[in-house]
Amino acid sequence: MIISEKTKDTIGDYLEVLGTYDPHTNKANLKTDRIQYWISKGAQASGVIHNLLISHKIITGDKIKVANIKKKEGEEKPVAETPKAAEPQAETAAPAPETPQPKTDTPEAGKTETPAA
Repeated sequence: MIISEKTKDTIGDYLEVLGTYDPHTNKANLKTDRIQYWISKGAQASGVIHNLLISHKIITGDKIKVANIKKKEGEEKPVAETPKAAEPQAETAAPAPETPQPKTDTPEAGKTETPAA
């Protein structure tokens, strides 16, 4: 965590390092007094940092919603599920024929054998 001016690039130019956080182990090394100092001067934390500071009881208040995950248009149901839902209705409406029908799409299906003269 760093403190930076709004107009500055946060990659290379910051005012002070306020702590570190390892999300794999959920271990934070935060400078509580410096964080409270900068917040008292008007610094604003990002949403994720705000929630982290509340979790570690450095500041008080309610957590804010930071992730806004939306589905893309037309992704309400997967395509594979739609035909399966309609398939049982089609089976009950039209019973399967009992006798097999000859195939007409193969070249041999339309040929008949003629006896040699």
